[in-house]
Amino acid sequence: MLLNVLNKPLARSILTVLRSKDTDQISFRKSMVRLGRLLGYEIADNLTHTEIEIETPLSKARGVVIKDLDNIVIVNVLRAATPLVEGLLKAFPAARQGVVVAKRQEGTFKRDTGRIDVDIYYSKIPDIKPEDAVIIADPMLATGSTVLKVLELVRSKGSPKTTVIVSVIASKDGVNRVLSLDHPPNIYTVEIDDELNDMGYIVPGLGDAGDRAFG
Repeated sequence: MLLNVLNKPLARSILTVLRSKDTDQISFRKSMVRLGRLLGYEIADNLTHTEIEIETPLSKARGVVIKDLDNIVIVNVLRAATPLVEGLLKAFPAARQGVVVAKRQEGTFKRDTGRIDVDIYYSKIPDIKPEDAVIIADPMLATGSTVLKVLELVRSKGSPKTTVIVSVIASKDGVNRVLSLDHPPNIYTVEIDDELNDMGYIVPGLGDAGDRAFG
């Protein structure tokens, strides 16, 4: 399944805290970390696994090995994704990491195309191996413009086994745009909102995730 919505009570309760305008900076950042962990576990549950037989101190037992846990690359779209990545690392402590510094050009959103101009100021992504699962973390999948640019950077480093976009909120337009690619990535999110406003922000959304996390 390409689109995975973590529509479960615990995840939605944390998202409710994130959405509230009354949530302070520290609580916002901690809640983002918690959702990153939950989303990471959800991704891990869908990775390729193998059943094996092991010896306990008393007898034999069946178990599971997820080999892909050793082949994770997390790309942090700075600065907003930093607490989300902190949570993902709880699920994937052995992950290699990349960073992309991206900024949208305010006032360039075009309603007819659903696109906004994005500047990439810096990127450092490790070489991608065929067995890798790449996770691109960006809390808000709004127009999809940032994610598509980061996807290009990732694919210039190699062809991974799978690519995943992780957000806490996505817009319908952004999801449709990403999934319309010839080889679309998987998307994991907690909620899909209906609208983008005239600035290209998700409504009702939660505001600017970077500003709210870092003041």
